[in-house]
Amino acid sequence: MSFQKNHHTPLFFSSVAEISASVWSELGCSNNAYFHPDYLISLEKNNPQIIFSYLVLLNKEKKPIAFASIQIIDFPLDGIENSLSKGFHQLKCFGRRLGVFPKLKPIKLLVCGNVFVSGEHGIFIKEKQNKQVVLKKVANAISSETSSQDISIYLIKDFIKESLDITNELHDLNYYSFNVEPNMLLNLNEDWHSFQDYLDTMKTKFRVKAKRALKLSSELVIKDSSIENIKTILPEITKLYKTVSDKAEFNLGEFNLETYMSLKNKLGDNYILKTYSYQNKVVGFMSGIVNGDSLDAHFVGIDYSLNKQLAIYQRMLYDYVQIAINQKLIVINFGRTASEIKSSMGAIPQDLTCYIRHKKTIKNKFIKHFLSYIETKPFKQQKPFKSKVLTK
Repeated sequence: MSFQKNHHTPLFFSSVAEISASVWSELGCSNNAYFHPDYLISLEKNNPQIIFSYLVLLNKEKKPIAFASIQIIDFPLDGIENSLSKGFHQLKCFGRRLGVFPKLKPIKLLVCGNVFVSGEHGIFIKEKQNKQVVLKKVANAISSETSSQDISIYLIKDFIKESLDITNELHDLNYYSFNVEPNMLLNLNEDWHSFQDYLDTMKTKFRVKAKRALKLSSELVIKDSSIENIKTILPEITKLYKTVSDKAEFNLGEFNLETYMSLKNKLGDNYILKTYSYQNKVVGFMSGIVNGDSLDAHFVGIDYSLNKQLAIYQRMLYDYVQIAINQKLIVINFGRTASEIKSSMGAIPQDLTCYIRHKKTIKNKFIKHFLSYIETKPFKQQKPFKSKVLTK
């Protein structure tokens, strides 16, 4: 496809610093924290294991109308085996006995999106654009620009149901779609002016559960972290983060927690980092970002040997609720893990769709078959509220 002929010009940048302030101003995407240059540069500078690049699409007047954040990672394919069904494991074992299914090797994976956060954080398109057309041009531009690189798979992630009328256009470019574990959302009731208001809307069983967690966690010393003390506690919280990330069935990448210092420096009070200490030892931490009218839960770290005794993780989840109510936010994005415990707090699943294709046409035909083995983990959706209390 000729972009000049169609009056669209893609510009590629290898660093946020290369993109001028006028481009950011014209795009008007910085209201979303994940498309703000301060956030992007914090990721870029602290995660050298990732190759970052950025696309700006210009219209015929040479005005920017779209932006894409691209991250290239070395992805160990063995890392997805836990997400695959029993049928795949049987096929794999049989194939390896015959010598036709070798051990999976790491590949170069291009991700249009954010490898660390769930949600639509890969492509921004300005209003009053034909978004289906622009999306295809962005996807084609990414493929063309990276065609000479050693990339095996392209992944464009994570789209909510309301976006699929636009993003399903990617099927025309030989992408296959698949669902991943849902993002758990807690919509905040406008009548919740305090954490007690939230508790009062719960059925007795769930309110008792919450109060028990608060009682168990009362021995924890909870502190907001500043730029000054993040560096001091970095070894401790990195160890706790690794404990949690190593238990995860699926991870696109390891997050360098030194990023926290940069995020706190650039985003200030909009970046939240709390530590949880017991007997003068840090036993947990939670992090999150205030993005417009939402609070997005980010990484946590937990000392699992004390988690049951002190209800560390439950306390973190309730603290997210407390923060969101205090700041009069509308929704909490709890992310993709521990869906059942989050649903017991009132969170509901938001389906997410990803699009994937292999660089080579023949291998791409096998991807559709491979995707049929991917299973999302089922969970029991809890209904903790007395009645339909959610108004937004």
